[in-house]
Amino acid sequence: MAWATVNNIRVHYESHGAGEPVLMVMGSGSRGRVWQLHQVPALTAAGYRVITFDNRGIPPTDECADGFTVDDMVADTAALIEYLGLGPCILVGTSMGAQIVQELALSRPALVKKAVLMATRGRADALRRAMAEAEIELYESGVRLPPRYDAVIRATQNLSPRTLADPQQVGDWLDLFEMSAPASPGDRVHMGFSAMPDRRAAYRDISRPCRVISFADDMITPPHLGREVAEAIPGASFELIAGCGHYGYLEDPDTVNKAIIEFIRQEG
Repeated sequence: MAWATVNNIRVHYESHGAGEPVLMVMGSGSRGRVWQLHQVPALTAAGYRVITFDNRGIPPTDECADGFTVDDMVADTAALIEYLGLGPCILVGTSMGAQIVQELALSRPALVKKAVLMATRGRADALRRAMAEAEIELYESGVRLPPRYDAVIRATQNLSPRTLADPQQVGDWLDLFEMSAPASPGDRVHMGFSAMPDRRAAYRDISRPCRVISFADDMITPPHLGREVAEAIPGASFELIAGCGHYGYLEDPDTVNKAIIEFIRQEG
């Protein structure tokens, strides 16, 4: 394990390969090692050094159960870039990780060369805000859903109908979700970030090249919210990947990896 002490916390990170650095920022409730299934092998094979890390709130990084903000996580990401001497570097984020990257590109553009923003949004619409509030209310009620039931809910929310219709795949996903139910005190803090304010006007000041990748069957961050981010960021490109839910980078990694690598290899 490799560790960086930044902003008075310990952050766990891993580095793979050699070449131009790409820092991967994971979404809420997941460890950075999720990137190692598909994205790290593709990017290292393409000649990049890939750094993954566990966000504040996700063990073994400090859990910070007393609370923290998105700004704290942006500051952690910036500090890790500086600690490792990576900047300006390419960043890839998904979901909450994309939100962190967006805010970093806005507040610390000198640290960002390019940014890939997957399953992202610049605001919470009415349904997504209600979903976030309901999840928080359930958590704070003290009720704990049976693991198998929780796994079914996670599968329904995060996977595409294509995956859910495949008995072998859905069985594997349900087993995985049942074994990896969120359990960290930091998870409760992450829940609050889903009900984000409207940041679209602020994102008009992002100056770094960005590509927004949305997934056609994403219930958590539907494509129209991702398109809004691309429209807000000057010069940003937008790509919609069919047949994928919120976990599109795991459901169709070949298409996602191709979109990432093509963008980061573009000149300018």
